[in-house]
Amino acid sequence: MQIEEFIVYSETSIIETMNKIDKNSRRIVYVVDENRILLGAITDGDIRRYILKNGTINGLAMDVMNKEPKSLKKKNVHKAAELMKKYSITSMPVINDKGYLDYIEFDDGKKFYDTENLNVPVVIMAGGKGTRLYPYTQILPKPLIPIGEKTITEHIMDHFEVFGCEKFTMIVNYKKEFIKAFFRENENQRNVDFVDETIFSGTAGGLKLIKDKVKSTFFMSNCDILIEDNYSEIFRYHKENRNIITLVCALKKEIIPYGTIVTDETGKIKKLTEKPEFEFLTNTGFYVIEPEFLDEIPDNTFIHITDVIQSCIDKNMRVGVYPVNENAWMDMGQMKELEKMRKKVEK
Repeated sequence: MQIEEFIVYSETSIIETMNKIDKNSRRIVYVVDENRILLGAITDGDIRRYILKNGTINGLAMDVMNKEPKSLKKKNVHKAAELMKKYSITSMPVINDKGYLDYIEFDDGKKFYDTENLNVPVVIMAGGKGTRLYPYTQILPKPLIPIGEKTITEHIMDHFEVFGCEKFTMIVNYKKEFIKAFFRENENQRNVDFVDETIFSGTAGGLKLIKDKVKSTFFMSNCDILIEDNYSEIFRYHKENRNIITLVCALKKEIIPYGTIVTDETGKIKKLTEKPEFEFLTNTGFYVIEPEFLDEIPDNTFIHITDVIQSCIDKNMRVGVYPVNENAWMDMGQMKELEKMRKKVEK
């Protein structure tokens, strides 16, 4: 089910609004204008009270809607569950800085995005040994580690398929035959092409292997992360800014649990700060890339993608950043983070 099932326009009839509420079974729709700006919300109770008061079902959505619905900016989306519980509501619309309805989050954890059929190829980097996840990866390659009832790679593919991205290329090396066999024999058959990395070449060195395979803009994801955000909006942002590469980065806040001290050259204290907070953007390992970026990767060289990105920056090429909330990023690169991801996915 897509977000369209939960949207009506201000001049939608009450009868059509009632039908949509009944069909989506969530007992609510949100009212938007032609630009998808959030205007209001309508529940089945709002319609019932309107009919009892006016004695008619003739009217428009604008006549019924609550004009001050609870909503959240994307940067505060981590508060959605808390606020739904506080206000005893079952859904929370998430809007961008311009008031555009980006997606709707429900109290059961499901999200419905404003999606479009992107049909953009996806490259998944799946060749590493995953040494930080020993002893798991001594038995299973990292792309096949289970998170709940599915492997991490299947979760990644599921997220992309919501946005119409169904063509996958996996760059494999460590235990590659194990990975290939899993997808060949999987009940849920997907369109997956495998590219063999014969020697470990780094994230960019491995990416160079697809130069003759991908001729259009593509997504790239490491095989140990999940990004829960609107991939359509990420792609639009990348294209509108004409970037050669766009890094999806998480906004993180760290608190130092001690008082910190700054001194001058004589040892005299200049400043003392109790439990300072630091905010920064962290590279998640999720990118939108133009094929021209591959020309910047040297042949037959061990090199990481961050080094190539820095080279592009030095050459004054357009390198962009798309920020997402810290809670939209799940990373299983280490044992502690793996368990956190499992708990979140299972919840």
